[in-house]
Amino acid sequence: MPSTSVPHYRRGMVLKSFEDRLERLMEGMFSRASKSGLQPVEIGRRLVREMEASRTVDVTGRALAPNRFVVRISNEDFQRFAEIQDSLISELTANVRGYADQENLHFLGRVSVEFQADPTLRLGVFRLHPSYDERIPEAEPDGWLESPDGKQYRLKNGVMSIGRLSTADIVVDDQNVSRQHAELHPLGDTFQLVDLGSTNGCKVNGRRIDRHVLTDGDELTFGPITLRFRRP
Repeated sequence: MPSTSVPHYRRGMVLKSFEDRLERLMEGMFSRASKSGLQPVEIGRRLVREMEASRTVDVTGRALAPNRFVVRISNEDFQRFAEIQDSLISELTANVRGYADQENLHFLGRVSVEFQADPTLRLGVFRLHPSYDERIPEAEPDGWLESPDGKQYRLKNGVMSIGRLSTADIVVDDQNVSRQHAELHPLGDTFQLVDLGSTNGCKVNGRRIDRHVLTDGDELTFGPITLRFRRP
């Protein structure tokens, strides 16, 4: 199938910008990983590169990206990642979805990232195998926002509004919060926070964002109010 018509130079700039943000995020999040051997950010970069290299279009004209990624790594690296593997898979999956959303890419099924130990590979070397797999069913999004005092806002499988309006799904009663401040959009088995052009903006983990795919533990700040995203 033919490739999409998005200019290569623009896609290259977007990809580089995304990789820069990915590097800053993952280097901070996975600082526990040893500096010797394979680094998580290397896998993250390769994932989005493979999405670009493998993108295609379906019969309706939608741009498609692979949704299944098998990452083969050395036995040593597999053992190094053992304690952080669940968090690493969650973050890599969220970044795949985030890049797809940014580039208007679609998937045939749920995004899956899997690590496999390969005794033939040396420390620091990995192989990535992307594929299109419609057999992986989409999972229902699940999660909630939690305030510092323990109050919980359960998230639903639909767009949820955040703001000062009394009709908002999540009401934040503070003058620093816009009437229609942000929305939470279901995305795979998680949610994406989207700023609605609010006056004071939205922050995730202390950084201002326009949109952000949420992972467990993210801190969402609206004006002086901070809520933590949690997943079961």
